[in-house]
Amino acid sequence: MRKTLSALVLMAVVFCSVPVRGADDSLQDQAAQVLRKATSFFHKRVSSHGGYLYRYSEDLTKGEGEGRGDMKTVWIEPPGTPAVGLVLLDAYDATGEPTYLDAAHDTGMCLVRGQLRSGGWDNLIEFTPKRRERYAYRVDPPRKNARNTTTLDDNKTQSAIRLLMRLDKTLAYQDKQIHEAAEYALTAVLNAQYPNGAWPQRFDAPPDSAEYPIKKARYPESWSRTYPKRDYKGYYTFNDNTIADVVDVMFIAYWTYGDERFLSSAKKAGDFMLAAQMPDPQPAWSQQYNLDMEPAWARKFEPASITGGESQGVMSALLRLYRDTGDKQYLEPIPRALRYLQGSKLSAGRLARFYELKTNKPLYFTRGDYELTYDDSDMPTHYAFKVGNRLDRIEREYERLRMLSPDKLGKPPVASEPRTSESLENQVREVVAALDSQGRWVELGRMRNYGADDGTRRVIESRTFIRNVGILSQYLAATRN
Repeated sequence: MRKTLSALVLMAVVFCSVPVRGADDSLQDQAAQVLRKATSFFHKRVSSHGGYLYRYSEDLTKGEGEGRGDMKTVWIEPPGTPAVGLVLLDAYDATGEPTYLDAAHDTGMCLVRGQLRSGGWDNLIEFTPKRRERYAYRVDPPRKNARNTTTLDDNKTQSAIRLLMRLDKTLAYQDKQIHEAAEYALTAVLNAQYPNGAWPQRFDAPPDSAEYPIKKARYPESWSRTYPKRDYKGYYTFNDNTIADVVDVMFIAYWTYGDERFLSSAKKAGDFMLAAQMPDPQPAWSQQYNLDMEPAWARKFEPASITGGESQGVMSALLRLYRDTGDKQYLEPIPRALRYLQGSKLSAGRLARFYELKTNKPLYFTRGDYELTYDDSDMPTHYAFKVGNRLDRIEREYERLRMLSPDKLGKPPVASEPRTSESLENQVREVVAALDSQGRWVELGRMRNYGADDGTRRVIESRTFIRNVGILSQYLAATRN
């Protein structure tokens, strides 16, 4: 099937790759050549079984994701494996050249080999036989006590499903392994949804509905100022935009497959967002809630509180829900939340990640002993206790969507026509100039998990590859026809 597809695609390239009048033919040629060369190096030299880490030493002897890795390990969280696969599909869409589709397919098959029996993905995929035995991969024989925990944290499983769905559609739903893996993952995530519409941070089996009564958010009578060391992974979780990312996946699945289950799931998650909005005096959202729908602790630096970070993500997700359903109930919480958060800004215009329940005082932690404090003078540096302020942008989008006519709502998003510009052309020239003779974008940097004295001074970043391939693909799409 794939040889036939590639042949058809090659014919399409011959007839459809005439540049537009006025395009810079020389720059087009350079961009196309650099795209091919960079992709060939990344796919053939950097990739492991079609997958990728975040970062590599210049000589490819060291690699890392969130922790150390090697050439038998790949990472899931962006900018890892799925994010690279998605930009390879961007290159294919922009050029029609089968080599990019083949590379993206290899990445999809890497995810197939790393899919857990619980339906999703862990932080990483192991390919060393002995290390693989620790995980309950679907393609491997069942093993007792193997790790089988799907994680929705940090856009891991969600990004993997996005790639599989897009690849499935690009291959006209004809690749059985890709299609079945996407279907299996989506079904698992549907089954993991709580009765109230939320999802946990991680799961290994569907929840027992009787254990999760549907309630509205409320303040606890009292809350601990010291870390309680409870297992929070089953809590209703907005942290790191977990639920918003799943909602995005469900809408893509609905527009891709036309299955009403996915639309219903997205709406159900929207209903949870409505129920999770806290009452006055802080009508925003918490990072996570316990089963009584009270803000709850997660890690030792994530207290029960109102969050200035994820609350903005929740509002963006509600706007997405309105745009894709036309249901005005999803707009209703936004003005109250905006007024509250606008009144909670810090002196520099940013927002605190955490606000104390009811008092609304910004909360921080001390470096080293992680003591909860109102003082921001000695904060740990590994976590953003102050976050960016997107409130004006969210309010503009709210007003724009509110004024749209009903016929513009409840429809699949339409991609804008790609256009070139002087700014884009300048970016392309910079990307072209930065590629070395081997097809690498090498830059100054270090391996963060190897210690300051490991000697690495130049690195190859997956994030840079994704950005640069995206720029080249955007330009070639804009000048292709």
